[in-house]
Amino acid sequence: MRQTALAKVREVTRRKFEIKISGRSSDYITPSFGFGCLYNCHYCYCKRNRNDGLDIATNVGDILTSINNHAYFYADTPKPNQTHDSLYTYDISCNEDFALHHKYHDWRRIFDFFKEHPKAMATLATKTIPTQYLDYDPQGKVRIRFSLMPQHISSILEPNTAPIIERIKAADAFIDAGYDVHFNFSPVVVYREWIEDYRELFEMVDNYVDYKDIVKAEVIFLTHNEKKHLDNLSNNLPGEDLLWVPKIQEAKTSQYGGENIRYKWQLKDKLIKEWTALHDEIIPWNKIRYIF
Repeated sequence: MRQTALAKVREVTRRKFEIKISGRSSDYITPSFGFGCLYNCHYCYCKRNRNDGLDIATNVGDILTSINNHAYFYADTPKPNQTHDSLYTYDISCNEDFALHHKYHDWRRIFDFFKEHPKAMATLATKTIPTQYLDYDPQGKVRIRFSLMPQHISSILEPNTAPIIERIKAADAFIDAGYDVHFNFSPVVVYREWIEDYRELFEMVDNYVDYKDIVKAEVIFLTHNEKKHLDNLSNNLPGEDLLWVPKIQEAKTSQYGGENIRYKWQLKDKLIKEWTALHDEIIPWNKIRYIF
């Protein structure tokens, strides 16, 4: 293990190469090229396990080999499905913001792997604008999912991330550069003015995206965590009144065993219908791949 000049970034050798089933954002989740995040979003599940810092895997070849073997011998997700018509989709950024951390990754090598692979494509969500990627043509084999929420809430819960309007405007530029681009409406946070704020957000999306036949959406309502809640309070992070609202939330065990809270299921069903109706009224062209 080697500490880099930036004290919170460590180089590590990845020891485990498990590829997990996803089924929503992607078909599968790769072993982590990076673990942790240099942003400090107040709802972030990465921060529940690591408060600060970032681990960067040095044995990239081993990770790519595990993905290659999986794609050829173990991937069995039926195609077409909502993640892609023909390719197996692999999330390379589940435990970090890969685009934010691009300077620590051999990202061209990783993108080359997917560009040249006959069965697999990469996907990653981000809250930054990785302009360094614009001089690379992945030929549609890398999907970037720009995370969106109303700017009013992003300013509180996602400090120092790219402005929402810039994430929206980036969609066309990255499509022109050869990327597949989707919007990741996540997390959807419910508060008094949430519908009014989402109306404004959807109108911006409609106004600034030209490739309306290409950009799709994924939608994830807020899941919060008691450990992160207490950590936010102890660090005086703003916005906890938006995230921790027990009167409308209930306990939920995550897919991988984490103890979290989410909106009560009967209420959540109503909220999903309300959000979807507004979305489809303003940007019906933005096909929702999944929502939960």
